[in-house]
Amino acid sequence: MKKPKPDTVGTQTKGSLIWRFLRGSKAFFVIGILSAAITALADMITPQILRAAVDNAIGGKEPKFPDAVMRFVDSLGGFEYLGKHLWIMALGILACALVKVIFQYLFRLFNTKGAETLTKTMRDSLFSHIERLPFSWHMKNKTGDIIQRCTSDIDTLKSFISEQLTSIFRIVIMLTLSLVFMFSMNAKLTLIAMIPMPIIIGYSLIFHRKIGAGFEKCDENEGKLSAMAQENLTGVRVVRAFGRERYEKDRFEEHNEYYTGLWVRLAKIMARFWSTSDIIGGIQILLLVVCGAVFCFRDELTSGEYISFISYNSMLIWPIRQLGRMLSEMSKAGVSIDRILYIVNSEEEKDKEGATTPPMDRDIVFDHVNFAYEGYPELLHDIDFTVRAGTTVGILGGTGSGKSTMMLLLDKLYDIPADCGRITVGGVDIADIETAHLRRNIGMVLQEPYLFSRTLGENIAITGDGIDPSAIEKAADAACLSETIDGFAAGYETFVGERGVTLSGGQKQRAAIARTLLQDAPIMVFDDSLSAVDTETDARIRASLEKRFGSATIFLISHRITTLSKADLILVLENGRIIERGTHEELKKAGGLYQKIYETQTSAREEGTV
Repeated sequence: MKKPKPDTVGTQTKGSLIWRFLRGSKAFFVIGILSAAITALADMITPQILRAAVDNAIGGKEPKFPDAVMRFVDSLGGFEYLGKHLWIMALGILACALVKVIFQYLFRLFNTKGAETLTKTMRDSLFSHIERLPFSWHMKNKTGDIIQRCTSDIDTLKSFISEQLTSIFRIVIMLTLSLVFMFSMNAKLTLIAMIPMPIIIGYSLIFHRKIGAGFEKCDENEGKLSAMAQENLTGVRVVRAFGRERYEKDRFEEHNEYYTGLWVRLAKIMARFWSTSDIIGGIQILLLVVCGAVFCFRDELTSGEYISFISYNSMLIWPIRQLGRMLSEMSKAGVSIDRILYIVNSEEEKDKEGATTPPMDRDIVFDHVNFAYEGYPELLHDIDFTVRAGTTVGILGGTGSGKSTMMLLLDKLYDIPADCGRITVGGVDIADIETAHLRRNIGMVLQEPYLFSRTLGENIAITGDGIDPSAIEKAADAACLSETIDGFAAGYETFVGERGVTLSGGQKQRAAIARTLLQDAPIMVFDDSLSAVDTETDARIRASLEKRFGSATIFLISHRITTLSKADLILVLENGRIIERGTHEELKKAGGLYQKIYETQTSAREEGTV
């Protein structure tokens, strides 16, 4: 499956994105890095104390330390005194260990605070950005994949920044100080210890590409798996209704097996990478131990220096191996950043410069509108009609005739391309109207009502903040839902479940209608929103709408002639064109499609089948 076309216009790079996300957490990471640096310094001092104890305090050899160190030792009584009181040097090692423990704790504390603050910033930023992306973008990207980018990819990026990037400073300090101390003791043995460094760096760069490609494939397929699970969980009733559990289970297991295979192949690459690193690290330690022993035998290296060398080498080999690990983690993080960048660089909905907020209780004109969804043939052809303010327009047409698309264009959920006509309200092109203002003044009940996993009252009041309970009850009553709610034990506090799964189709539609009625907008759109209610309830709701919204402009999309019969203007669509227009009385005698549907439905009612 091809990745969706990145309709991105942003110019953010990986570096600028990370810097932006670090806003609010930089101070935590800086304190953490300083703590890590002090921890590394404490690690470096301990081997020197051991060297001084073995060679100078016990062995009595001539010290080779800087003047500042010698002055400090003299203030303690000199090496001869320290040799008789070794507990002082042991206390020094204990002090270094204590400093290390304290600052390692601080590193973990502030690094964790920085990591969690970073994660919160990333999630808030992505969620806010996704909320402002065009409806067309959401239609092209699977929900499961978007969720995976906002969870798994964010966690990967957080782990890389908090665990890998913050370690760079500690690694640099440890490498630098280790090499300085080692060169000061024996240059030849230091060069022997450095032999594996270019080898490890070289093969790490080679593996970096392979690992990066593997992680990208795994990440993409995790998104597909998440999307598959999300679709099945959302549509579980459809799967159960058609007895397709086994089919969906087999389909999921097939893709899960492929996804697992990708990780197994990647694990094999990683195993080769780390085993090679272990072998090279082991050879390096062996070389150092053998060569160090030979140098000690030749009196080119003291016993204390040899012990210090072994300690420093263990500190040296860890940063080198960590560098390899960082390269592999960088591959994984790079894939995640690219996937996050796809979202961040996608263009948000933006109003035209100088967009206005005109009155919306005016005439609405569809002026020769043509429209096609991206990658599909033209759906709407020369849609041209005028709706007088305060009137009701009925729209009738078969599936795929473009009824819902017309309303999506009116609400600017899709933009009308240049030279494809326009829609105006009071003579103002909706492209020149502020989107938020437009949508606040258009109440829409969609063809498939969506209810959130909240109480029934919260779902009805979702269009605003601080809505009075009495207003909610009036809206529910107007939507003929109050009797149903009174029948629930918890009333308006009834939890409806995800997508309103605990309600019937008609109850969901009426809840959606009540929600829209609370908006009290001058333009109302009911997109086949009475299809799941019986004809008696349909009539009651329409009567309530007439009483409540006598001055509102109403678009009423339905397949029922009775629902449309009182509309001031009825449009009949077929294959994206308006083939008939007029009142109910005019159209039922016109001999066209409307009359055929009217006669069919009238006959069905008389026979009692509707």
